Amino acid sequence: MAFKIEASKRVQSIGAYAFAEVDKRVEELKAAGIDPIDFGVGDPTVPTPKFIRQAVKAGLDKHKSTGYPSYIGAKHYREAVCAWTKLRFGVDLDPAQEVTATIGAKEAVFNFPEGFINPGDVVIVPTPGYPPYARGTLFAEGESWFIPLHEENGFLPDLDAIPAPVLKKAKIMWINYPNNPTGAVAPMSFLRKAVKFAAKHNLILASDEAYSELYFGDEAPHSVLEITKKGVICFQSLSKRSAMTGHRVGWVAGDREIVSIFKKVKTNIDSGTPTFIQEGAIAALSDETHVKEMRDEYKVKRDILADALVDAGMPDCRPAGTIYLWQKMPDGLSSLDFALKLLQKDVAIVCTPGAWISTPTADGANPGEGYCRFALVPGVKQTRLAAKRIRTMKL
Repeated sequence: MAFKIEASKRVQSIGAYAFAEVDKRVEELKAAGIDPIDFGVGDPTVPTPKFIRQAVKAGLDKHKSTGYPSYIGAKHYREAVCAWTKLRFGVDLDPAQEVTATIGAKEAVFNFPEGFINPGDVVIVPTPGYPPYARGTLFAEGESWFIPLHEENGFLPDLDAIPAPVLKKAKIMWINYPNNPTGAVAPMSFLRKAVKFAAKHNLILASDEAYSELYFGDEAPHSVLEITKKGVICFQSLSKRSAMTGHRVGWVAGDREIVSIFKKVKTNIDSGTPTFIQEGAIAALSDETHVKEMRDEYKVKRDILADALVDAGMPDCRPAGTIYLWQKMPDGLSSLDFALKLLQKDVAIVCTPGAWISTPTADGANPGEGYCRFALVPGVKQTRLAAKRIRTMKL
């Protein structure tokens, strides 16, 4: 009898990771001898700033004999996080009890439910949204209840529409602003409402703030930590702020009891972020000039692409923040059909259909349908070329 290898029910249930499907399409074009302009996956193509790379290199020698890194991050890294949080948001954090280092944001988001969710517990998840919110819930044997983000509500969740039976079973509620993929920036009034709502219903408010430094208006986005630390946890990353996606470094901060439980989870899952990479993160947090330069360049690319899409007959959907453009389709055109049009050989542009990064809600509707996400990661020159090709398209 042949040995049978079978995936767990959890793995079988999740299908393909959306961005893996995007990568597959890109490889198909490349195999045909075409080098597409790739707005599919949100991975910055600009080099990590030189001064950060130099700090990482120096860290290699500085920590050549230190062995495993700290599970929770080096003390001076956590202190740097606290100093930056105080400067940026005016919030005091205790580096010993209210901060822990993470291996970027993704692993933290995915692993977070393990500390708080029992089988059958509910996690409230925005849709469209970052897949690890729901995937982490699934692996923790919880259930996701998806709350839609609609344009008519400013891509803010309608908290009052969450049914009472869901709230009774819910333990965590995710929010993400500036928002991936819609680019919306939440006003302080919404953050206050979310904090109050979570406290009323005994929910941990998990705030993904990984895009807090990428915004295009005059006012910088707020953090939920400005309102309270009680019952709140925020997730941060250097990936997009400082083009450090490959370095895998970030942190969580907030309620010390929540942080303490999450530290215990991480201690049993990983061995911490390499200390020499933390040295690069400390350097990154000490400088805002490179962040402003990145914001300025993303704004240029946003406007180039948005103008071209408008000229091609599409609505003006330029975002208030993040590195994404959440483009609404004209009536009668599905997001997949539009993405396939862009993949034609004479256009060769990759974007992500909104339905791929959105989950249908309880009523069966997919709030991502009718949109496509463009990650503004190609350079300005490539973005101009993409704009030229888009203007020649027939929708």
